Amino acid sequence: MNSSVVREKFFHYFKDKGHNIIPSASVINQSDKNLMFTNAGMNQFRNIFLGNQESKLFRVANSQKCLRVSGKHNDLEEVGVDTYHHTFFEMLGNWSFGDYFKKEIIEWSYDLIVNIYGINKEDVYVSVFEGSKEDNLEFDQVAFDEWKKFFSEDRIISGNKKDNFWEMGDIGPCGPCSEIHIDLRSE
Repeated sequence: MNSSVVREKFFHYFKDKGHNIIPSASVINQSDKNLMFTNAGMNQFRNIFLGNQESKLFRVANSQKCLRVSGKHNDLEEVGVDTYHHTFFEMLGNWSFGDYFKKEIIEWSYDLIVNIYGINKEDVYVSVFEGSKEDNLEFDQVAFDEWKKFFSEDRIISGNKKDNFWEMGDIGPCGPCSEIHIDLRSE
């Protein structure tokens, strides 16, 4: 399956779930004076996340063109070292502005990966935030419980703050995140 098919199926899936498909914002960031380039799918929604702007839409999906060559999300040093870091890529995203939360998106993510993309469930691992005593942050029990509906506990990995806690910057919206990992190693 090539990237065009992945993107097309993603858009079709989330359109069926009531999302409006919106275009990628410019790679030259226009919504944040602290960023030269768009480095994440959420950049164009920054003011909504900060509470500075109301969203006219409750559900959107997009394929954001991203460039990561400086700042907090700088992948430049990793390019060529592994098989998954790139400086330029498209980030598929689905966004809820006060409409749904972890229960729905975990269920939909499982459905998309296994039933729509046809990825073998036995090749999938997911990660949840393990918590951080140092920062007084709790284990993401909600995500763990939702993922347990689809995967055995040995397929649910606890991730640290670096890998499973999303932060827009030093100040601003943040919180635990969950990731889906597909084991591509041959037997």
